Amino acid sequence: MARAGLSADRLIRAGAELADEVGFEQVTVSALARRFDVKVASLYSHLRNSQELKTGIALLALEELADRAATALAGRSGKDALTALANVYRDYAREHPGRYAAAQLRLNPQTAAASAGVRHAQLTRAVLRGYHLSEPDQTHAVRLLGSTFHGYVSLELGGGFSHSAPDTEQTWTRILDALDALLRNWPTP
Repeated sequence: MARAGLSADRLIRAGAELADEVGFEQVTVSALARRFDVKVASLYSHLRNSQELKTGIALLALEELADRAATALAGRSGKDALTALANVYRDYAREHPGRYAAAQLRLNPQTAAASAGVRHAQLTRAVLRGYHLSEPDQTHAVRLLGSTFHGYVSLELGGGFSHSAPDTEQTWTRILDALDALLRNWPTP
Protein backbone atom coordinates (compact mmCIF):
# COMPACT_ATOMS: atom_id res chain seq x y z
CA MET A 1 0.00 0.00 0.00
CA ALA A 2 1.29 3.49 -0.86
CA ARG A 3 2.05 5.73 2.11
CA ALA A 4 -0.28 8.72 2.33
CA GLY A 5 1.29 11.87 0.93
CA LEU A 6 4.02 10.14 -1.04
CA SER A 7 4.01 10.18 -4.80
CA ALA A 8 6.61 9.78 -7.50
CA ASP A 9 6.56 13.55 -8.10
CA ARG A 10 7.05 14.36 -4.42
CA LEU A 11 9.87 11.83 -4.14
CA ILE A 12 11.63 13.20 -7.23
CA ARG A 13 11.36 16.77 -5.93
CA ALA A 14 12.71 15.66 -2.54
CA GLY A 15 15.47 13.79 -4.38
CA ALA A 16 16.35 17.00 -6.23
CA GLU A 17 16.58 18.90 -2.95
CA LEU A 18 18.74 16.12 -1.52
CA ALA A 19 20.98 16.27 -4.59
CA ASP A 20 21.53 20.00 -4.01
CA GLU A 21 22.43 19.32 -0.39
CA VAL A 22 24.68 16.25 -0.66
CA GLY A 23 25.48 15.87 -4.36
CA PHE A 24 23.68 14.03 -7.13
CA GLU A 25 25.89 10.94 -6.85
CA GLN A 26 24.82 10.49 -3.22
CA VAL A 27 21.10 10.34 -4.02
CA THR A 28 19.63 6.87 -3.57
CA VAL A 29 16.24 5.42 -2.74
CA SER A 30 17.70 4.50 0.68
CA ALA A 31 18.77 8.10 1.36
CA LEU A 32 15.33 9.30 0.32
CA ALA A 33 13.65 6.75 2.60
CA ARG A 34 15.69 8.12 5.52
CA ARG A 35 14.56 11.63 4.65
CA PHE A 36 10.90 10.58 4.85
CA ASP A 37 11.53 8.25 7.81
CA VAL A 38 10.03 5.30 5.96
CA LYS A 39 11.28 1.88 4.95
CA VAL A 40 12.94 1.64 1.54
CA ALA A 41 10.36 -0.92 0.44
CA SER A 42 7.56 1.62 0.89
CA LEU A 43 9.09 3.83 -1.82
CA TYR A 44 9.08 1.07 -4.40
CA SER A 45 5.36 1.50 -4.90
CA HIS A 46 6.25 4.92 -6.37
CA LEU A 47 9.68 4.34 -7.92
CA ARG A 48 11.09 1.18 -9.51
CA ASN A 49 14.70 1.85 -8.51
CA SER A 50 17.41 4.47 -7.96
CA GLN A 51 17.87 4.88 -11.71
CA GLU A 52 14.25 5.93 -12.10
CA LEU A 53 14.73 8.42 -9.26
CA LYS A 54 17.88 9.84 -10.85
CA THR A 55 16.24 10.03 -14.26
CA GLY A 56 13.29 11.86 -12.71
CA ILE A 57 15.64 14.37 -11.08
CA ALA A 58 17.45 14.87 -14.40
CA LEU A 59 14.16 15.50 -16.22
CA LEU A 60 13.05 17.94 -13.52
CA ALA A 61 16.34 19.82 -13.79
CA LEU A 62 16.14 19.98 -17.59
CA GLU A 63 12.58 21.30 -17.36
CA GLU A 64 13.54 23.95 -14.80
CA LEU A 65 16.52 25.04 -16.90
CA ALA A 66 14.45 25.22 -20.08
CA ASP A 67 11.76 27.27 -18.35
CA ARG A 68 14.33 29.72 -17.00
CA ALA A 69 16.05 29.98 -20.37
CA ALA A 70 12.79 30.60 -22.22
CA THR A 71 11.89 33.39 -19.81
CA ALA A 72 15.35 34.94 -19.98
CA LEU A 73 15.47 34.86 -23.79
CA ALA A 74 12.07 36.44 -24.40
CA GLY A 75 12.55 39.56 -26.53
CA ARG A 76 16.34 39.27 -26.69
CA SER A 77 18.69 38.69 -29.60
CA GLY A 78 22.36 38.71 -30.45
CA LYS A 79 24.83 39.15 -27.62
CA ASP A 80 22.05 40.05 -25.20
CA ALA A 81 20.41 36.66 -25.82
CA LEU A 82 23.74 34.84 -25.68
CA THR A 83 24.55 36.43 -22.31
CA ALA A 84 21.07 35.70 -20.95
CA LEU A 85 21.30 32.03 -21.94
CA ALA A 86 24.80 31.64 -20.50
CA ASN A 87 23.80 33.29 -17.24
CA VAL A 88 20.79 31.00 -16.85
CA TYR A 89 23.06 27.97 -16.92
CA ARG A 90 25.64 29.48 -14.59
CA ASP A 91 23.10 30.80 -12.10
CA TYR A 92 21.17 27.53 -12.06
CA ALA A 93 24.36 25.54 -11.43
CA ARG A 94 25.28 27.82 -8.54
CA GLU A 95 21.80 27.67 -7.00
CA HIS A 96 21.20 23.97 -7.64
CA PRO A 97 24.53 22.15 -7.99
CA GLY A 98 23.00 18.70 -7.52
CA ARG A 99 20.22 19.32 -10.02
CA TYR A 100 22.73 20.79 -12.46
CA ALA A 101 24.79 17.60 -12.17
CA ALA A 102 21.59 15.60 -12.74
CA ALA A 103 20.92 17.53 -15.94
CA GLN A 104 24.13 16.01 -17.34
CA LEU A 105 22.83 12.45 -16.84
CA ARG A 106 22.87 10.41 -20.03
CA LEU A 107 19.27 9.53 -20.83
CA ASN A 108 18.10 6.68 -23.01
CA PRO A 109 17.16 7.87 -26.52
CA GLN A 110 13.37 7.66 -26.03
CA THR A 111 13.47 9.58 -22.74
CA ALA A 112 15.88 12.15 -24.17
CA ALA A 113 13.68 12.74 -27.23
CA ALA A 114 10.68 13.46 -24.96
CA SER A 115 12.62 15.59 -22.47
CA ALA A 116 13.18 19.31 -22.08
CA GLY A 117 16.66 18.70 -23.48
CA VAL A 118 15.07 19.15 -26.89
CA ARG A 119 13.88 22.60 -25.77
CA HIS A 120 17.44 23.48 -24.75
CA ALA A 121 18.69 22.80 -28.25
CA GLN A 122 15.80 24.80 -29.73
CA LEU A 123 16.48 27.74 -27.39
CA THR A 124 20.18 27.69 -28.23
CA ARG A 125 19.37 27.61 -31.93
CA ALA A 126 17.03 30.57 -31.40
CA VAL A 127 19.98 32.52 -29.99
CA LEU A 128 22.14 31.47 -32.92
CA ARG A 129 19.59 32.69 -35.48
CA GLY A 130 20.74 36.18 -34.50
CA TYR A 131 24.19 35.25 -35.79
CA HIS A 132 22.92 33.96 -39.15
CA LEU A 133 24.64 30.57 -39.02
CA SER A 134 23.45 27.84 -41.33
CA GLU A 135 23.87 24.08 -40.94
CA PRO A 136 26.16 22.39 -40.11
CA ASP A 137 27.77 25.46 -38.52
CA GLN A 138 24.77 25.98 -36.28
CA THR A 139 25.20 22.48 -34.83
CA HIS A 140 28.91 23.13 -34.32
CA ALA A 141 28.04 26.37 -32.52
CA VAL A 142 25.45 24.64 -30.29
CA ARG A 143 28.17 22.21 -29.23
CA LEU A 144 30.68 25.02 -28.71
CA LEU A 145 28.31 26.96 -26.47
CA GLY A 146 27.26 23.92 -24.48
CA SER A 147 30.80 22.76 -23.88
CA THR A 148 32.00 26.27 -22.97
CA PHE A 149 29.16 26.96 -20.54
CA HIS A 150 29.38 23.53 -18.95
CA GLY A 151 33.17 23.50 -18.80
CA TYR A 152 33.42 26.90 -17.15
CA VAL A 153 30.60 26.23 -14.69
CA SER A 154 32.02 22.84 -13.74
CA LEU A 155 35.49 24.25 -13.13
CA GLU A 156 34.07 27.17 -11.18
CA LEU A 157 31.87 24.94 -8.99
CA GLY A 158 34.83 22.67 -8.36
CA GLY A 159 36.89 25.59 -7.06
CA GLY A 160 39.18 25.62 -10.06
CA PHE A 161 39.43 29.40 -10.18
CA SER A 162 39.28 30.25 -6.49
CA HIS A 163 42.92 31.16 -5.98
CA SER A 164 43.76 33.19 -9.02
CA ALA A 165 43.16 36.65 -10.43
CA PRO A 166 41.30 38.17 -12.19
CA ASP A 167 38.01 37.34 -10.54
CA THR A 168 35.63 34.88 -12.16
CA GLU A 169 33.06 37.55 -13.09
CA GLN A 170 35.63 39.30 -15.28
CA THR A 171 36.61 36.03 -16.90
CA TRP A 172 32.96 35.08 -17.52
CA THR A 173 32.31 38.45 -19.18
CA ARG A 174 35.41 38.10 -21.36
CA ILE A 175 34.40 34.57 -22.40
CA LEU A 176 30.96 35.82 -23.44
CA ASP A 177 32.57 38.71 -25.36
CA ALA A 178 34.84 36.23 -27.13
CA LEU A 179 31.96 33.88 -27.96
CA ASP A 180 29.94 36.78 -29.36
CA ALA A 181 32.89 37.89 -31.50
CA LEU A 182 33.44 34.34 -32.74
CA LEU A 183 29.77 33.84 -33.60
CA ARG A 184 29.65 37.15 -35.48
CA ASN A 185 32.78 36.16 -37.42
CA TRP A 186 32.25 32.44 -37.77
CA PRO A 187 35.08 30.94 -39.81
CA THR A 188 34.26 29.44 -43.17
CA PRO A 189 35.70 26.01 -43.98
